[in-house]
Order: sequence, then structure tokens, then C-alpha cells
Amino acid sequence: MMTDKNLRLEGIYPQRQKEFFMQRVKLPAGIISADQALKVAQLAGRYARGVVHLTTRGSIELHWLTEGDLPVVAAQLAQVGLYNRGACGGAVRGVICGSLSAAGAPTLEALVRKIHRHFTGNPRFEKLPKKFKIGVEADTSSKRHLIQDLAFVPAPSDDGRPRYDVYAAGGLGREPVPGFLLAPAVVEEAVLPLIERVLVEYEANTPPPKRLKFLVGQIGQEEFRRRVLGEALAELPTSAPTLTGSLLPVPAADEDRLEARVFAGELSADGLAALAEIAGRFCGGMLMVTGNQTVVMHLVEGSGREEALKALSEAGFANESAAERVVFRVCPGSHECIMGLAATRDVAAAVVAELGEEALKLTWAISGCPNCCAQPQLAQAGIVASRLVSDQAGRAPRFDLYRAGAGAFAEPEQQGLNLTELLAAVKKI
Repeated sequence: MMTDKNLRLEGIYPQRQKEFFMQRVKLPAGIISADQALKVAQLAGRYARGVVHLTTRGSIELHWLTEGDLPVVAAQLAQVGLYNRGACGGAVRGVICGSLSAAGAPTLEALVRKIHRHFTGNPRFEKLPKKFKIGVEADTSSKRHLIQDLAFVPAPSDDGRPRYDVYAAGGLGREPVPGFLLAPAVVEEAVLPLIERVLVEYEANTPPPKRLKFLVGQIGQEEFRRRVLGEALAELPTSAPTLTGSLLPVPAADEDRLEARVFAGELSADGLAALAEIAGRFCGGMLMVTGNQTVVMHLVEGSGREEALKALSEAGFANESAAERVVFRVCPGSHECIMGLAATRDVAAAVVAELGEEALKLTWAISGCPNCCAQPQLAQAGIVASRLVSDQAGRAPRFDLYRAGAGAFAEPEQQGLNLTELLAAVKKI
């Protein structure tokens, strides 16, 4: 058996339950083909108790794998071009993009794939102090650019060359810090060299297990900018340009975008297989896992929208129940995660049962520990299981309720609530 550190580099974490493991798979921008999705569904059915978990970074996870299952699953995934290297551990994680239905999506998608190819399995960047997260977004409206180690947002260009504003050193967890503007209007050809400079500086000067935000907090934004950019950004060597192009059909209008809501990100193997079949018939054979733990598909020109919606409904994705309609990000919590303090799926279901129609229109998130993997500070209403306390029923979680305001992140409105108090609080929203 490999060491725990090497297992993490292969995208594997031990589960809360002894002798079981989780395998995470990196999907650049959340994109997966129908053939790949079918393979994942087959593996989930055989090895993962028939369930795939969709993550808040557009990746997929297979839980309940035994040690003997791990090499078999990895080999099967590799046969369809799915790789796990760097999905966990001190490496560049999966590159996200929540903007693939926006104008200019093919350019964003091409940049994501370029970054993904360059850093996945790159031995120069597999001994980082901790995880390193990169995101590409069409604009700043989602605020997801503020929670990445590096984020790229398209900037105006006078010369016709794609340019990006670069944000750095963001992160959530116990000490949330919004990213800052590191450099404006960076040409696309300088993106990879800039990422490399940041990674070299991060690895050389940050003690494990600290994130990039720790280094910037220690030396300051201006000193960090000086170290990675030098006197002029033009000094950066540039990489060769890449052809833009989209694996996903680009939707002509919002109605060409199909979405299958998946409560708590728990998608059955049969459901994933059904979505893969629908994608093959109507959506160019491509699917996308979103940061809201849903599956999105774009209709190809000439496909029948009503027929596609009927197929979605027949597959169990009518999006009619409250749990299907609400945007509610949910991490695995104490169901499978070693760090989990609360049974997040159960708590989320109980919360949804208390929500009125107006509250169902809000974005929600619950994190089973203060690491905040479900990104509750980016939700309009967020819940964090902040600690365990002893009461008459034994050890029980306490929850903090966050609400979005004028700041970069949502702030705690009420803290230390037991489950009964939490449900009473959300009922008032």
C-alpha cells in the first residue's frame, strides 16, 4: 500500500469508515463526455454502492472503495481518459469554470484545459505545502474568483489579444480571506508562466500545511507582487497560443441549457447513466458538473428541447420537489468524511422541509466542518457545523448560520445553534 501522502496525490482519501476510501476525479471545468460518464456509472454501480458524489468544484467522487478496488478503478478510469493525479494533496487541483454558458465560453474552456494539461501529473508541482486551487470565470458576479489561490477573469483588450485580470491568495476555511487583484489585463500567453512563478514562490516560502493566503498575509500583497512579477510583467516568458474551441455546444439562449438538479450532490449510478444517454441524444455527447452540484447539458442546434425535457423528467430529473428546486450545496460531512462534525445530508433535508417559497429561491450551502468545502460564505444563506458539544444526547454538533451582506463573504448571523434552534431560525427566512 502506498503512503497516505502518495495516495492523496492519486486523488484518494481514507474515509471516516475504516478500510474504505474515496477516489476523486479531476474534470477540467467540470466537463465529462457521455462515454466517460457511462464508465463512471458502471464503476459506481460495481464498487461505490451505486452512488457518485458531485463536488462543489465540479469534480466527481466515488466513495466506499476498498484498498483492492483502488488500482482497478484507476485503470478503468484511465481507459476513458479520466485521471486522478493531483485531485487531492499538495498539488494543483482541478481547474474550475462556472461560466460555460456565458458569451466567450469557448475561450474560457480552452484556457481551463490548457492549465489542466500543463499541471496534472507535472512532477515540478507535486510537493506543494497544501492544495492549490485555480479558477477561470467570465466575470466577478459569482464571487468564486475570490476563493481561489489564483483566478482569471477576462479583461478588456485594446489589441484583440485575450487578457485576464488575475486574482490571488483567496480562500475560505477557518480564516476566510478574499483574493486580491494581483495583476490586471495579463495576456493569455503569459498565464502559464505566471502560475509557475506563483507556485515556485509558494513552495519555497510557505510552511506546510499553509495555503498561499498565509504567505501573502506574512509578506504583504506588494511584496508578493514584486516577487512574482518582477519589475515588469512583460518579462514573463510566454507560452504558445492555443486554438480556442468548445467541447460543449454553446447555447444560443438560456432555454438551450438543460439542468438536472441533484440534491446534496448524491447522484445514483443509474441517474448518471441516464444523463449520459440524454447527452448523447441531444447535447453533443457532453455533460458538465457544476459548482452547485448539478449536471448541465447544452442542446445542440436542431435538437428538440421539449423531447429532451421529457427524457430528463422520465429519468427522474423533473426538478419539481423542493429539494430539486433549491440550490443547496452540501459536503459529505460525517456521512463519509473524517473531518465531518454533522450528518450534512440529513440536516440539509431537514432545513429544506422548513423553507417557504421565498427561501427556496435563495442559494444555500452547508459545510460539515469549519473547512467550508461547500462554500457557505458564498451562499445567500450558509450553515457551518462549527464544533461538537456534549449534551444529554451525547456529542452533538453546533451550527453557525451565515447570511450574505455587503461584504465579500457572508457573515455569521447566529452562532452555536443546536439543530432545533437552527431549524427554527431558517424557518423565519
